[in-house]
Amino acid sequence: MLDKSKPMFNWTVHGDGRTVAPNAAVAPDERLHWPQTIGIGVQHVMAMFGATVLVPALTGFPVTTTLLFSGLGTIIFLLVTGNRIPSYLGSSFAFIAPVSAAMGPGRDNFGAALGGVLVTGFALFLVGVIVNRTGTGWIHALMPPAVMGTIVALIGLNLAGSTVPKMKEYTLTTFTTMVAVVICSVLFRGMLGRLSILLGIVIGYLVALPQGEIDFTPVKEAAWVGLPAFHHPTFDLHVILLFLPVLFVLIAENVGHVRTVGVMTGKSYDHLNGKTLMGDGLATMLAGAAGGSGTTTYAENIGVMASSRVYSTAAYWIAGFVAIVLSFMPKFGAVIATIPPGVLGGAGIVLYGMIGIMGARIWVQNQVDFGNPINLMTAGAGLIIAIALNGGDNVLMIAGLTLDGIALGTIATLVIYHVMRGIALWRKTVPTQVDEPQGAKPGKLG
Repeated sequence: MLDKSKPMFNWTVHGDGRTVAPNAAVAPDERLHWPQTIGIGVQHVMAMFGATVLVPALTGFPVTTTLLFSGLGTIIFLLVTGNRIPSYLGSSFAFIAPVSAAMGPGRDNFGAALGGVLVTGFALFLVGVIVNRTGTGWIHALMPPAVMGTIVALIGLNLAGSTVPKMKEYTLTTFTTMVAVVICSVLFRGMLGRLSILLGIVIGYLVALPQGEIDFTPVKEAAWVGLPAFHHPTFDLHVILLFLPVLFVLIAENVGHVRTVGVMTGKSYDHLNGKTLMGDGLATMLAGAAGGSGTTTYAENIGVMASSRVYSTAAYWIAGFVAIVLSFMPKFGAVIATIPPGVLGGAGIVLYGMIGIMGARIWVQNQVDFGNPINLMTAGAGLIIAIALNGGDNVLMIAGLTLDGIALGTIATLVIYHVMRGIALWRKTVPTQVDEPQGAKPGKLG
């Protein structure tokens, strides 16, 4: 399973080891001197931090456990890919919707949610095994841009309703946080601009503090050093079905991010797509087996590489180990857990909207033709189903199975597209050449 085609841990020192010359870059199998490499690794931790801790804060998963499996997952990914793909594995936003549905009001399905994460990771690993043998052509055929864009968009739009209760109860905090995130994203450049969600949460936190919305009792009671909280998964078919649509998003993110890294480094890593999917799948399986959030390759860290021109995998080993160290600080996790609902609601408005728009971005980047009724009806039906069936009483029972908008919307999107396309090819009623699979170019979901 591990890639042993090249020796690992034998990075060549780049140049003088201290600086990167103009128009030069530090390759994945190179590194700067260790002090500089550690500095880049810490920068990667800062880049992933806001999104990685936001997911457990929104879903109720333990923060320190999520950090532990984020760090371990990154190390697993590096091992499986033979230290050739520089990438950090953080918490995936795509898991927020199914976890929220599984752990909604009146439910206590934390174990079942972990089971859904584990099964999704196992499915992703199997996809990686198949891709390692056959390539990615069948993925593009199953999920052309019209389909992939719809699936990504419906995940974000399905979550919109979850922000309404927080908006009503904590109006000032919610809107202050939302406005702060929006302004910070354009007010600052570089790293601060990429941390706009984290900065918005800090500002919202300060607004919530004098209003008595924060309880510091758990922080006072938490130890400075201790083990993360571990939990075991259970398996419920109803809950597992909520998670399967996430598989499509993880595949698109993984393949897209690997392609982006290839463009940045001037090398093609397409032949490693199977390994990267297997590594991500194993990391997600491990997280689901013991209490962490599902993982994905992080675009935030790709941004750090683009600005620093340091693509060394050594920096990602440092980042993984730093995340593991932070996970053994319960007081740190307790501080994150004090983030009040209004702040989470304000950040969620922007975050869920961004997920939805990333689906539209896939359509735009791939020039999806909505003059073609196949694309138009696929997207229209899938999105409306996802928005209408947004949890609570708004679910559908089929053959004893409870399907929410994400699961049913994904199924409908796939079925409608391929059935309509098949009929159009048979009857020659609609030009289908614009729909030939070219592969989606996914945006960042975190």
